[in-house]
Amino acid sequence: MSIEWHILGRAGADNALQVTVDSGQSRESFLFDCGEGVIEAMRPAEVQAVAHLGFSHFHMDHVAGFDGFFRLNYNRPDAPVTVWGPSGTIDLMAHRFQGFVWNLHADQPGEWIVREIGTASIGTARFLTREAFAPAHRQPDRPRDSAVIHQGGSWQLEARLLPHGSIDSVAYRIVESPKRNIDPAAMRHHNYLPGPWLRTISDEAEKDEALVEIAGQSIRVGELRRELLVTSPGASLAYLTDFRIEPKTEAWAGLVEWLAGTTTLVCECQYRAADTALAVKNAHMTADLVGRLAADAGVGHLVLHHLSRRYQPSDWLAMRDEARKAFPRAEFPPHWEIR
Repeated sequence: MSIEWHILGRAGADNALQVTVDSGQSRESFLFDCGEGVIEAMRPAEVQAVAHLGFSHFHMDHVAGFDGFFRLNYNRPDAPVTVWGPSGTIDLMAHRFQGFVWNLHADQPGEWIVREIGTASIGTARFLTREAFAPAHRQPDRPRDSAVIHQGGSWQLEARLLPHGSIDSVAYRIVESPKRNIDPAAMRHHNYLPGPWLRTISDEAEKDEALVEIAGQSIRVGELRRELLVTSPGASLAYLTDFRIEPKTEAWAGLVEWLAGTTTLVCECQYRAADTALAVKNAHMTADLVGRLAADAGVGHLVLHHLSRRYQPSDWLAMRDEARKAFPRAEFPPHWEIR
């Protein structure tokens, strides 16, 4: 399995995150936020492959490109589009859908499932193109008792509400299922020779009580799994933008715990440390705090995005260096080539 990602938009402009989870048997595509012009870097087929559109919040720079996305997907026939966002998302999306004149829609395919993430529950509504996206088919709220908001075949989507002034900003995290691999050292220790039986113990559908033949011996699958299989965490990717939390607070500790060990953290980097007062006023993070967050959480790699356009490229490079003081593996998206 692999998690492929790409930051959309340029430095100092609207940004979004395109993600594809490739299990080897299937590919699932995500788009987090949809600011102005961000989908211009995507082929139409890529836009139409997005299964999950996750909004952090509904400030203009995170939704201004939605009309282009909607135009390519409003009547998608093969699968519904699922939209995620904070509380209020259902009403906001209903207004977006109704911002057009619908008179050629009666026989059109298309289904949109809109989910809003609250502290204790997730609300859901279905919208159908053939009904001109009216009414909203509300469904019972689903209790939310963990960070997991959706379970895929080999991955899970998590969410956490972060404070952005007086509103919530949703942080998202994609986590691959743990990997179970054959330990070559254990194979040598037990003098087992490779054979078709290895596929049997790796097949999760096979019961532990089943027997396999190895060199004339009948051994239970469960016993072989305990002897030979090594479990390791899958890759993970987190997307954080437009929030402000302070170190040594309960909110900081909770976020660090949630992000702990994340393979790649994609995080906003709006302000220089010298502009902390402005960052606090506008509920954004400074570069030094972003680096400290990555270090405290022990992430593998930090990617900085959503840079304030009030700065020049030299300031952006200085911001990267401020983040690197706490977390040396901080980088901008490779294609930005800031000099």
